[in-house]
Amino acid sequence: MVMGSLKEEAEVVVIGGGPGGYVAAIRAADLGKEVVLVDDREQLGGTCLIEGCIPSKVLINAVEIAQTAREADKIGLSYQDVQFDLDKLRSWTGSVVEKLTGGISGLMKRRGIEVIRGRVRFESNKSIAIEGGEVAGIDFKHAIIATGSRVNRIAAAEGLDVWTSAEALKLPELPKRLLVVGGGYIGLELGLVYSGLGSQVTIVEFTPGLLPGADFDLVKVMVKNCEKRFDNIMYESKVVGIEQTSSGFIVSVEHDGKKKKIETDRVMTAVGRRPNTDNISLDKTDVKVNDHGFIEVNEEGRTSVSNIFAIGDVAPGPMLAHKASREAHVAAEVIAQKKSAFDNRAIPAVVFTDPEIAWSGLTEREAKAKGIDVKVGRFPLQALGRAQTLGRTDGLVKVISNPDSGLVLGVGMVGPHASELIAEGTLAIEMGATLEDIIVTIHPHPTLSEAIMEAAEVAAGEPVHINPPRKR
Repeated sequence: MVMGSLKEEAEVVVIGGGPGGYVAAIRAADLGKEVVLVDDREQLGGTCLIEGCIPSKVLINAVEIAQTAREADKIGLSYQDVQFDLDKLRSWTGSVVEKLTGGISGLMKRRGIEVIRGRVRFESNKSIAIEGGEVAGIDFKHAIIATGSRVNRIAAAEGLDVWTSAEALKLPELPKRLLVVGGGYIGLELGLVYSGLGSQVTIVEFTPGLLPGADFDLVKVMVKNCEKRFDNIMYESKVVGIEQTSSGFIVSVEHDGKKKKIETDRVMTAVGRRPNTDNISLDKTDVKVNDHGFIEVNEEGRTSVSNIFAIGDVAPGPMLAHKASREAHVAAEVIAQKKSAFDNRAIPAVVFTDPEIAWSGLTEREAKAKGIDVKVGRFPLQALGRAQTLGRTDGLVKVISNPDSGLVLGVGMVGPHASELIAEGTLAIEMGATLEDIIVTIHPHPTLSEAIMEAAEVAAGEPVHINPPRKR
């Protein structure tokens, strides 16, 4: 690896240019700090923007448009068979990524943030070396580690031409049959993409159900639709072997002690991610890393070394871009000696399936596991005017509250545009809102957002648009 001969000094060095790193760099610069950002990619934006959430949402949108067109006959619109031009779809995906990465680069230049390409290795608590760049290293006053995460790989796929989500998002081909290992959000989202493009998709999931972190009443609505779109969903099953042949793959799947061989044209693994902390020489520092590879931090984002911070996927908590960006603000502000802390009550989670699922704060599953008494109000989209006008009534919104005070503890939903609606629920939790606060807030009609108000009314025992509870 070529290494530069120059060594620089920096007030703040940010390691990683993803939604945690570049946001931290911008915020620190805006607070008057001299900032250097180091990233080993040619483009800024990290996994999320380049090979994750942004390109996947481009493909999901394309497939949803096609699906809407196919189902439009019920409202009086007729189309000829909908066809995809994969070259144009790839080009459109690439153009979206280019615009966004270019925008980030422009923001960095306008703030005078130096960007260095190269791979970082820590040399001490105050110094890093940079491999592959024109600069040999940096002596820093403060460092923010935002190196993100990478996909887990299964032993059975070692050395084989098996896709991860990164390869699948490039649409290298459209296989007739695709087997997806893992029924988490990545496997489901990309499985639905390929199903929508025309592949026969099989999901192999180790657990008894899909999306084990979400409440069952939300998941079952999504699963009902997935069962129509997927060729097969295999629960409590494990891939124990993969054989690559001249025409595709033979996958050995174990279920209930019995093995079954499945022939498929392509295999994609989606079995989670791991933090990028084992490849930056943290052993040369006094930074503490836990048994799962996450860097231990306090609510300021500060590690066991006071001048080194860690944010995003390398810090404990859900591996979500919006969590990383919030942590980025906190770390930059603490370095600038402003009072700041990651003391958020809720981190929203969204799964861009069809229909979408979103939740924030306490789930019913968590409440039951922790023995927390809660009151739950559910409102079915079947009873919502806007959902009827869209022809999308397969879903519900629920509000979880404290039975005594009415304090909103959690919000969950499944249905169209749940990804957009969940922000209201998160705001309610963050601001300590009660059921009454939501109920007396005037929601525009007819909208999907009304379902949040309606669910709060149900939780408060005063529903309008569904039958009241039976009197004892």
